[in-house]
Amino acid sequence: MGLKAVFVDKDGTLIENVPFNVDPARIRFAKGAAFCLHLLHDSGYAVVVVSNQSGVAHGFFPESALQGVRERLERMCARIGAPLLDVCFCPHHPGGVVPEYAVSCFCRKPAPGLILRAARAHGIDLRSSWVIGDILNDIAAGRRAGCRTILINNGSETEWMLTENRMPDCFVEDLAEAALVIVARDRDGAGRARRGAA
Repeated sequence: MGLKAVFVDKDGTLIENVPFNVDPARIRFAKGAAFCLHLLHDSGYAVVVVSNQSGVAHGFFPESALQGVRERLERMCARIGAPLLDVCFCPHHPGGVVPEYAVSCFCRKPAPGLILRAARAHGIDLRSSWVIGDILNDIAAGRRAGCRTILINNGSETEWMLTENRMPDCFVEDLAEAALVIVARDRDGAGRARRGAA
């Protein structure tokens, strides 16, 4: 069996939502993020950030600006003893103005490309993994990739089209609660497996 991971959306989930921000100095953990990262790390989960960054396609900032964001996230997580396995960005948007990025792609959520690419690169077992996000496109990407999913119900989702492919396994208030759910489900699953083998 491969590595188990939690794929976490960036803006509004892992960090406070500052639209189209690429200034590392303005990046702050969202409520419950540090607790979540610690608990997941201690429970044997790798953490991968998966984030749509359409500001590149819209011409708000160059793709190279995302390197500073990546480095800031990696430093923040390493500083609290819960290093990230990877940070994956999609710079595309079909309605963008920068031609090479103004395309339909397989990596922009709700498509699962970012998750699948990270899984291939790191040997991640998607059936043992989770996706956490604050909008239903995050959930759709996770379900398409074969992961279990958690929606942080913090007001970011405005459309609420709860089709079968967009229905999360669980609704929570913040990342701390999400981590507690994941660890509890793991314990329940391990307990059932032991009882089944007895």
